Amino acid sequence: MSYAGYSQLPSGSDHEQRQQQLAANTYDILQRTGDSIQRSNQIAIETENMGAEVLGELGEQRESLLRTTRRLEDADQDLSKSRVIIRKLGREVLYNKIILILIIILELGILIGLLVLKFAHL
Repeated sequence: MSYAGYSQLPSGSDHEQRQQQLAANTYDILQRTGDSIQRSNQIAIETENMGAEVLGELGEQRESLLRTTRRLEDADQDLSKSRVIIRKLGREVLYNKIILILIIILELGILIGLLVLKFAHL
């Protein structure tokens, strides 16, 4: 009988046969354990590669989110400036309306004054 290149020597005693059987079993166990460790190492390498890819993608997404955040902050500042400008324009429109109303009242006053002067002399 041979185990991976080892041949079993015929022996007369039961004890030697058990030792050879134990050695052969131990060799098989070591072989399976080595194979298992090799598979585990391969899985660990694949997992590490996948983790590196995920980490790279997360880095790209982080940069994208930071750019988006900066754009949103810029847009918020622009909106704040626009609000201030719109408020100023609203006040100026109100001031213009008040001035026009005062001019109309003044013209009406002048017109009424002229009518009173014209008809008072008659």
